[in-house]
Amino acid sequence: MIIGDNREAVIENIRTALENQQYNIKVEINDPVLTPKESNAIIEKYLKSRGTLGFKVKTRIARAIANIGTDILNKDTEIIGIEKLKNINGGAFITSNHFSPIENTAVRAMTRKLNIKRLNVVSQETNLAMKGIIGFLMNYADIIPISANFHYTQGAFVDILHSLFENNEYVLIYPEQEMWFNYRKPRPFKRGTYYYAAKLKVPVVSCFVEMQDKAKMENENFRKVKFILHVLDVIYPDSEKSVKENSVEMCKTDYELKKAAYEKAYRKPLTYDFEPSDIAGWVKDNE
Repeated sequence: MIIGDNREAVIENIRTALENQQYNIKVEINDPVLTPKESNAIIEKYLKSRGTLGFKVKTRIARAIANIGTDILNKDTEIIGIEKLKNINGGAFITSNHFSPIENTAVRAMTRKLNIKRLNVVSQETNLAMKGIIGFLMNYADIIPISANFHYTQGAFVDILHSLFENNEYVLIYPEQEMWFNYRKPRPFKRGTYYYAAKLKVPVVSCFVEMQDKAKMENENFRKVKFILHVLDVIYPDSEKSVKENSVEMCKTDYELKKAAYEKAYRKPLTYDFEPSDIAGWVKDNE
């Protein structure tokens, strides 16, 4: 399922970003662009409303829609390595490669198999400005917004994460930062994810979603894509090391796990030279 128009233009943005070694920038062309004032207003609205009855009711509705969507979209999704999670006690971060608004449903499918009632997802605050059903889900489907506001990311955001982990919950977060449409390769990570993991003393569940092209077409330029979610390992902070030391080492470990998973799945070394086959399902230029 492809969400969004102008996929060819987005692919060209990916190509350009790779040429400039900008691995974490926006490539979508219709994403909301917010001023700092608008961004802060979204965060303030979220913080004020998240404890209200109306917010909780909408969250239940959004969660139900997300769960139904998960079941529909992941009928043939494979999950490999889920047994690695059996010894986790308490909450944890989950990291995965970020290539679609719906790829989080593969992770949600995994957590549902573990009888986890909800999956919290960290998302850029700009996504909460979206309209329609996607905007509704971005606002209420257990989404935790993150922004460039230092006071928020070091204050209320940490408090929210702490309360979730105290309640033994899982939080999906994307260290690649921005979504790159159907891009198969894991990109270099931002360290923030691992800073929070180290600071809050929780493990990181490293996952990688492999994409296989199907025979059936999505449209004239793209095939449908099958997900294979690989649970790679559980990365724990070392109690003998500082938050910074842990964050650096955990980030490196997670990237190396995803790199190895990519190379095993696609049988090629990881480079950031652009190839049409980097975009799952794309057939216009490479067939």
